[in-house]
This record gives sequence, structure tokens and C-alpha cells, in this order.
Amino acid sequence: MYGTIAKLKVRPGKLDELIKIAGHYGEIDIPGMLWTHLYQSEDDPNECWIAVAFDSKDAYTANADSPEQNTRYEAMRALLSADPVWNDGVVVQSVS
Repeated sequence: MYGTIAKLKVRPGKLDELIKIAGHYGEIDIPGMLWTHLYQSEDDPNECWIAVAFDSKDAYTANADSPEQNTRYEAMRALLSADPVWNDGVVVQSVS
């Protein structure tokens, strides 16, 4: 598995819209995507982290390079006060 964890600074009043967008990822067919999790900081309600996993680095890269993902990213970015801070890497363990 391969994916990313990103730190997001949400514009005040835009969290509900971000939750809706993140939830929509589970409703559309994104090849290779396994899961998406959105976390909200207890210390700062306008700080969130999004974690996304794909079945391979190739699937992750293909999605990242797709025009459809760019459209999804632009919609998410409009809700943020700063660019996300991305941390890509291999998922070495996932337990449910």
C-alpha cells in the first residue's frame, strides 16, 4: 500500500464542506484507492489531517496526475487557508 497524510488548515466555517468533499471520495470509483480518513485536531478545530491509501504507488501516482483528481484538489483547496502539507509514503501497517 502507498498513500499520503496531509495537514490541512481549514478556513473558519468551512469544515462541514471539507467533510462532505472527503466523504464523497468513498462514493466515486478512484482506481486503487483503499480508504480515506479525515481527522480534526482537538487543539485547533480548523486544523485537520487527511490520510489516504492506495493499493500501490502506481495507482497513487496515476490518481495524483489525473485531471479528475486536480478538480477534486481544487475544490478542497478552496476551503483551506494554506496549501496542504503532504507526507507521502509506504503504508507499512494497517490494522482494523
